[in-house]
Amino acid sequence: MGPPARERMSGMQESVRLKSFELVARDIAGVDVHLLHALTLSVGWPHRTKDWQFLIRAGQGIAAVDGIGRVFGTAMWFPHGDDFATVGLVITSPRNQAQGGGRWLMDRVFEQCGGRDLALNATRAAHGLYLSLGFVDEASVHMHQGKLARDIPALPPVNGELSTPGADEFAEILPIDSQAFGRSRERLLTLLSENASICVLRRGGKVVGYSMRRDFGRGHVIGPVAAVNAEDALHLTAVHMKALRGRFVRVDTREADGPYATFLEQCGLSIAEVVTTMSKGRRFLNRQADQPWFYGLAGHALS
Repeated sequence: MGPPARERMSGMQESVRLKSFELVARDIAGVDVHLLHALTLSVGWPHRTKDWQFLIRAGQGIAAVDGIGRVFGTAMWFPHGDDFATVGLVITSPRNQAQGGGRWLMDRVFEQCGGRDLALNATRAAHGLYLSLGFVDEASVHMHQGKLARDIPALPPVNGELSTPGADEFAEILPIDSQAFGRSRERLLTLLSENASICVLRRGGKVVGYSMRRDFGRGHVIGPVAAVNAEDALHLTAVHMKALRGRFVRVDTREADGPYATFLEQCGLSIAEVVTTMSKGRRFLNRQADQPWFYGLAGHALS
């Protein structure tokens, strides 16, 4: 097995010339996070400097910089074991969006990922690029966001008990997450839990679902939300909303309709964007009846 990607990056000087300027790939961990924040601002993405700092801790990636250190593009990947990764934060500045910068960034990601199966959530603008790179469509993700209503719709009684897990109980959510995600992502969940509020749903003393809430972008993200049915997911989402009335909230979900999508709309969270979950290699999503499923995602890059 070869050296880690970041070690390989230390000697990588691959570059691409885009018209009158040349961009060089740099390990994203060594790039000024304020320059990364400026890039997301330029394309209208909500990531703050602290969001970038978290993502760099959680994953690996590259930044495309010019001769004086300005950032013109990024691409990150988040490994989950030795054979799978999610890809995200593939951003090209307006100056080089039409000049092949996205394809060049993805070629660097492929090189670093070493043959892993991959999944990502593609914006409409990038969808064609990913199709040309061999990714296939699997599902749509609906980004619900807005100022949360002060009057949350009433729900029927919860089937079980909602509670905040203690530090010694955190491991109980890992099997639920692994079943919903299709593989273990313990390291990511541990990082998320550092600054998240967590709720678990127990029936008969057994954890059957969980949810997280954390600061992100313009306000708060509720996700992941893992549950075996929509009714459980509603309670695991609503429990976090009680502390967020009147504040900006985002929930990313693959539920296009049904009770979960309807509930989000009733709470004032309208659909701001729809992106496409895509995979390259082994199929990513595998929803099964009466098994945990993600009603709310951790984020576009983290899936």
